[in-house]
Amino acid sequence: MTDSIANEFDTLQLGDKRLDNRCKLIAERFAANPQASINAASQGWNETHAAYEFFDNDFVDEADILAAHKDATMRRIEQQDVVLLVQDTTELDFTKHPTEDSGVLNEGYRFGLYDHSQIAFTESGLCLGVMDVKLFSHTPETLGQSKEQRKQLPIEEKESFRWLQNYRRACQLAGEQPDKQIINVADREADLYDIFVEAAEHPTPADFVIRAKQPRCTPERDLEAGPCTYKKVADEVADAPVSIRLQIDLAATPKRAARRATLEVRAKRLRVKPPQTRKSEFPEVELSVVEVREVGGPGDGTDVHWQLLSSLPVDTINQIQRVIDIYVTRWPIETYFRVYKSGCRIEEIQLETNARQRRALIIYKVVAWRLMYLTTLGRQCPDLDCEAVFADFEWKPVWRVVRGQELPKTPPRLGEMVQMVGELGGHNNRSGDAPPGAEAMWNGLRRMKDFALAWRAFGNDDD
Repeated sequence: MTDSIANEFDTLQLGDKRLDNRCKLIAERFAANPQASINAASQGWNETHAAYEFFDNDFVDEADILAAHKDATMRRIEQQDVVLLVQDTTELDFTKHPTEDSGVLNEGYRFGLYDHSQIAFTESGLCLGVMDVKLFSHTPETLGQSKEQRKQLPIEEKESFRWLQNYRRACQLAGEQPDKQIINVADREADLYDIFVEAAEHPTPADFVIRAKQPRCTPERDLEAGPCTYKKVADEVADAPVSIRLQIDLAATPKRAARRATLEVRAKRLRVKPPQTRKSEFPEVELSVVEVREVGGPGDGTDVHWQLLSSLPVDTINQIQRVIDIYVTRWPIETYFRVYKSGCRIEEIQLETNARQRRALIIYKVVAWRLMYLTTLGRQCPDLDCEAVFADFEWKPVWRVVRGQELPKTPPRLGEMVQMVGELGGHNNRSGDAPPGAEAMWNGLRRMKDFALAWRAFGNDDD
């Protein structure tokens, strides 16, 4: 590719240029064949041996690898007016081949890591890059703690602290980029009162949209329910008038069939009191609350019901709709994790120590970003010259294989090239079909690399 994945590591400084170059080569090999093992992705024993030596090198800091990609991500962020920093956690299960010092997941017999990532997106869903990664696991001691024991820990010692840490990093970015709107987006686990207080007190706060989990209350007494009872946020927003009615198509999942859902949206700006156990520690905060509720759903536990908490205004229909749209932009991080885990098959990595494994995982995170970026860029910038992304020895054999025609005088547009790569990966390209998804792209890119190697090795009649 003209815009090679190696460019993501232009600022890499591992203390030795040979290590920098080795990291770039490993990334290129992984990107060319993301589903292959380390041995299969490498070209020959010398490369394979060098890759394993790289992962075993204690002078290679995984944070330095990510920092270089983060520099490249910042260059893309600087071109945007609004940036969404979406954070989420996924589970990496290495039980079948654990490292010798592997931690455990939610059960003592399950070995692996949790990956908590913060990824930058545009409002339209273009993946700009990985900003923060925290890889962690349990020990048998922490796994045995009761819920009550965990509640007594200071926030800095709780697993939930990772959500607050990433929000603070979003605030830091907002301070560094004062001309941009930075919005932190997260699901229910991030419903922490600490974040709301941080937003109210930070000198350069990032905005946020977080799906509610906790049953929060307003400071206003609910005298009908009792003298010591406070009005519930959920009841207050449910009493607000309907702001928006809309219909959406819900895709099928293992828990529900595909269906069209009718939704009602209500919104209200409310003061919220701190949790009872922390009322002396925290002040009240003001939040926008947006409720999205399905009307006439099946009532089988799959009805849509979101309560979104935000710092953004909700005075107009457009403002309310924007809060919903921003939350929906959280979903591509789930696609990213699917590309990362299935497209790169990272749970099949077999390295002997946790440190070696983590170095490989960070490189694969950049590879997964690249697949996401390319897939979305082809949809959002279809008229871009494909040679901004693909080299001529890549698009030419793809054209000949998919189109079966003589090469055009000028390179195809990026949208057409992405479509052809998708067809190589199994996308049917029927009338009415959506553009190729990430799975078709990672399969198609692997085949494209094989064609490109043959094109360069055996020559052609078109040049």
